[in-house]
Amino acid sequence: MAKAEIFAGICGFNTTVDVKMNGSCDISIDSECQSIQKLGASLKHVNPFEEISFRGEGPATLREATKHCAHAACPVPVGIIKAVEVAAGLALPADATIKLSKS
Repeated sequence: MAKAEIFAGICGFNTTVDVKMNGSCDISIDSECQSIQKLGASLKHVNPFEEISFRGEGPATLREATKHCAHAACPVPVGIIKAVEVAAGLALPADATIKLSKS
């Protein structure tokens, strides 16, 4: 099982993603963002090998995100994919960080 806690940034919304490996990856998403709630409702199971590659149709997470999330820079879809990687044993759990500043 893997968990991702995602603070999306200036919007102020928090999202928690729980992923359990069960042949495919079962995904549970709890978010303060209505768009991410809709994404979570449509994204319940994914194939982890399809999620980690842009080959073929690409990740289901990103395809579904284009239907429900209007903000292309939202970090939540990538956080979902990172949690899938960890749950499937395809990556070790490590924090990913983006630090932004105006120079």
